[in-house]
Amino acid sequence: MKGVRLPRIDKDPELHEMLKKYSRLSYGEIWTDKISGHKVGCISVDEQEAVRKMFGAEKAALAVHDPPYNMVAFQQMSAEEFVQWSFQWVMLTNELLSKNSSLYIWLGADQKNNFSPFAEFILMMGKTPFKSRSFITLRNQRGYGTQKNWMSVRQELLYYTKGLPVFNIEAVYTDIPKAVKGYYKEINGVLTENLERSKSENIRAGNVWIDVQQVFHLMEENVSGCFAQKPLKAIERIVNASSAKGDLVTDFFSHSGTTLLAAEKAGRKCFTIDVDPVYCEITIRRLENFRKYGKAGWGTSNPFEEEIVKDEELQEYLFQKYKIQITNFL
Repeated sequence: MKGVRLPRIDKDPELHEMLKKYSRLSYGEIWTDKISGHKVGCISVDEQEAVRKMFGAEKAALAVHDPPYNMVAFQQMSAEEFVQWSFQWVMLTNELLSKNSSLYIWLGADQKNNFSPFAEFILMMGKTPFKSRSFITLRNQRGYGTQKNWMSVRQELLYYTKGLPVFNIEAVYTDIPKAVKGYYKEINGVLTENLERSKSENIRAGNVWIDVQQVFHLMEENVSGCFAQKPLKAIERIVNASSAKGDLVTDFFSHSGTTLLAAEKAGRKCFTIDVDPVYCEITIRRLENFRKYGKAGWGTSNPFEEEIVKDEELQEYLFQKYKIQITNFL
């Protein structure tokens, strides 16, 4: 059934319910991977005792969170409400991280609404034990077109630490070769050119990432049905730079399972949660799909392709609402 892409699941409650019956987790349940020890919990971040129980005595070296900042799929909150809610899971993150650890948070800024909730969130983080380290911008290759404003092509990523966490400098080099020459500096009495002093022929990513392609439907890593999928290359860079092999990585908003997959590829263990059973299932299936086929996603297909072939009710629904004719792809 190659070529059948699912519409956004969050925008279609009826489709969501049809797919939910194929989810192996119900709310409150935890799936444990027998190979690498990963865990996927169908838990709300607000259920702090359940999250603590999932971790047990283990502590994570790295947290990578992509919270739902007033997306369509979630209840709209004011900036103040969002920050109050975020403070709770940030402090829980602090509790579940080791004394030397890193925290990365993807966070949007609504340029139509005074860039909310970016400023409020940053001020809130100043009241936590975390130390601000960098404000990273990931540049999208495509933007949201407009004729009366600057096209929005950025995603904001905040980097915080506590203690003295690992930072693997070799993980931050890009595939882009250095081109700038002519900067000379005297080192031990010898005048050297900047490329001579370099540890690599390629440039570092820095805090503006221009080499990461945003996920679109033709890419292998695409997980159709999801609405806020982060590029695997970006999460791999974070995991490789800010953790060591065997470390525990956590993500409180799993969605398409990118952090779990990045941890798997990098030899780390991941504990991740999502409040929605469907996205928990997608997360688990993405790991299983990678192990079975070596693929990072489903490209132009979808995570439930085998079930759709057998589910006549689901086929009829997709055809009636979206004009997707399943038999054309069998």
